[in-house]
Amino acid sequence: MAGLEGLLFGVLLFVFGTLLLVNAWAVVDAKLAASAAAREATRSFVEAGSTDRARAEAEAAGRRAFAGYGRTLDRADVRLLEGALARCARVTFEAAYRLPALRVPVLGGLGSGFRVAARHSEVVDPHRSGLPGEGDCAG
Repeated sequence: MAGLEGLLFGVLLFVFGTLLLVNAWAVVDAKLAASAAAREATRSFVEAGSTDRARAEAEAAGRRAFAGYGRTLDRADVRLLEGALARCARVTFEAAYRLPALRVPVLGGLGSGFRVAARHSEVVDPHRSGLPGEGDCAG
């Protein structure tokens, strides 16, 4: 009988270790999704056809990136931190995703969780036509 407790303890450690690894991977995967969403939003913004639609197109591109990673969009947030659609302007977007504190495969997410975020910046093309601003970014 003395060996049965050791076996149960070993199984319990294995289950908790597996849950820990799954949750650690969920954080890494959410960070990758947020990085991709921020990058796609920024790229869409600086390549947009008009100032009026640039922000909406960028946020939609970021949400599509989250959806491509299989993330639920109600937990995703994509927003413009700084910049405008003008030559040589630096544009920065932030994409964030709210993760549960503990994710158990059968039960789902438990706890209020935490926020995983990523930022991406790009400079609008200095030689682009139809935009305000100087054509020389060095000056």
